[in-house]
Amino acid sequence: MSLQAEFERVADDVKKVKSRPSDQELLDMYGLYKQAIFGDINIDKPGMLDMKGKAKWEAWDSRKGMSKEDAMTAYIALAKEIISKY
Repeated sequence: MSLQAEFERVADDVKKVKSRPSDQELLDMYGLYKQAIFGDINIDKPGMLDMKGKAKWEAWDSRKGMSKEDAMTAYIALAKEIISKY
């Protein structure tokens, strides 16, 4: 199975977990997913009052410079861990 195909399958499977992962796990997955799909962050940081948007922006920004392949590999590993945990 190609990396892209496995990434898409795991991204779909992780949405089906029974209970909700922690906020930090969700942010880690979000940052890796965005880096794998879009590469380095390309949007402005949200304002101070948008706490959720700011947290998501920072999760993505923390992956800056990571290759799409590395982000996919890390996302797959984290998603598999979350699927087995929840």
